[in-house]
Amino acid sequence: MKNSDPSAPEKGYQYALRLLNARDYTEARLREKLCEKGFEAADAATVLGRMVAEGWVNDRRFAERFAESALASGRYYGPRLRQEMRRRGLPPELVSEVLGRVLVEHDEAEDVRAVIDRRFCGFSFAIASDKEKRRTIGYLQRRGFSLSAIFRALRATEQF
Repeated sequence: MKNSDPSAPEKGYQYALRLLNARDYTEARLREKLCEKGFEAADAATVLGRMVAEGWVNDRRFAERFAESALASGRYYGPRLRQEMRRRGLPPELVSEVLGRVLVEHDEAEDVRAVIDRRFCGFSFAIASDKEKRRTIGYLQRRGFSLSAIFRALRATEQF
């Protein structure tokens, strides 16, 4: 594809559509995939311009879906979610805007409790060994939950 073949943008467009058939991509990640496949940067820019104009690629839509999915599943939260969104090529201002809106709708302590119930069924902080406590708290911190929210959720469940 390194030549000046006039059909290179069309081939790139078809390749990008096949990629998008499997899952959603950000503009940055789709540009990387096109360049890895051997398309020139100018052809990749042409393809991306067309895909954005036609609505196939939309970073805002990707960011909102990714954030909602990550929060709903308990996969990422807070700073870890921000890091993962940036890693996927989303601009910092878009990440801040989307997270500012999405995180308002979620209570971190409730999300912590939901993850504990799903991942560590029957976990009780009061009777757990120190090793189990460290393992559980470490798991939650790696997901991006704050230590204060983790302890708040754990204390709340022990009062019932």
